[in-house]
Amino acid sequence: MAALPVYRWRLAPDGYATRRQLRALGLRPGGQEVAAELERPRRRRGPLVAYLYRIDQAKPVRPMTPGRRAALAKAMPARRTCPNCRRDAGYCIPRSLGMCVPCSDLETAA
Repeated sequence: MAALPVYRWRLAPDGYATRRQLRALGLRPGGQEVAAELERPRRRRGPLVAYLYRIDQAKPVRPMTPGRRAALAKAMPARRTCPNCRRDAGYCIPRSLGMCVPCSDLETAA
């Protein structure tokens, strides 16, 4: 396997995009392999790496089906409900806390 081309931050040529950039264009990678890497240097740690995909090989995003819409409608309240106080937090509960922020603050204070 040949090594992937590596580009510096903001210096990738046209025709490449990250997953998020593809999604903003209404596209998805569509099973293609990673075409290149993008590196953003950092001072005290290793560089941040983003994978780039070719835009010309990307496929359109699949449309939302009624079944997927129903599954998401059930999943989102589950992610927003605090397991301690059983209230809708108004945001997705952080996995690092495992509960809403007020419950976490009460637990750390005790």
